[in-house]
Amino acid sequence: MQEKQAKRARLGAGHLIALNAALLGVLGVVSIATAQPQGNRARGDYAIVGGEYLGGGSGNAVYILDASNQELIAVRWDTSRNVLDGIGYRDLNNDSKQRAGR
Repeated sequence: MQEKQAKRARLGAGHLIALNAALLGVLGVVSIATAQPQGNRARGDYAIVGGEYLGGGSGNAVYILDASNQELIAVRWDTSRNVLDGIGYRDLNNDSKQRAGR
């Protein structure tokens, strides 16, 4: 009787180990798949500069340049809501193409 229980316990432990190994493999595949960059977007190379914002009332803004992807984002701090408020976005690559055609 004890032999059957010991055999059943070993069999159950083996199944649990196999299940855990399979789940670990699935987790590894999913992590690697989601870590790959989406599309052609390169990893950013950022520069941040503070400056004055004259549109919509005077105030200060932070300009964030992503040199790798040729993008510029401007944000300001909204003290009434305590959040960063987006001011604008520019795709510098598109801007340079438009100026070349003038």
